Amino acid sequence: MDTKLILQLRSLTGAGMQDCQKALEETGGDVPKAAEVLRKKGMLKAAGKQLERTTKEGFIGSYVHSNGKVASMVALACETDFVARNDDFKTLARELAMHVTAASPLYLNARSVPMDVVEKEKEFYQEELKNSGKPEAMWEKIMEGKLQKFYSGVCLLNQLYIKDDAKTIEDVIKEAIAKIGEKIEVKEFKRISL
Repeated sequence: MDTKLILQLRSLTGAGMQDCQKALEETGGDVPKAAEVLRKKGMLKAAGKQLERTTKEGFIGSYVHSNGKVASMVALACETDFVARNDDFKTLARELAMHVTAASPLYLNARSVPMDVVEKEKEFYQEELKNSGKPEAMWEKIMEGKLQKFYSGVCLLNQLYIKDDAKTIEDVIKEAIAKIGEKIEVKEFKRISL
């Protein structure tokens, strides 16, 4: 395999030389396809890292909007102090704080939404469906879709990223895990405004 292609793929993805070589061999030297192969493998590894490791280090990223009237802080956790001092990790924490400032999430994820809030939403949707004239057999599926939309509005990890609306915040964190190689999670976030 051509070393220039391997180096090109490495600079594009940040993956190891052997991984780049294997991905290029797998795709017949097609750099964009090889990058996609590495990205998918990285996401699978990231999912595994999320389950098996603990986060005990981290960094608090902050953002104050230019008008000085709204600000946010995000406590982003990782496994080691080495990663906590890493510029990519710190940048991620700051960008997540910027996102919190812009998108105003109320909860971290769907599991953190109080049951009484979820039940209230369900009651509202149920009433809406009764008056919609749609067949009752479809209500459950419609209700699930409406709840998912609700979560994507109020849960940080479910929200579309303000810098790339093709990704959720959860996707952004998984990409960072794949790149950095450690478990990363949002421990807490706060947004304040005048």
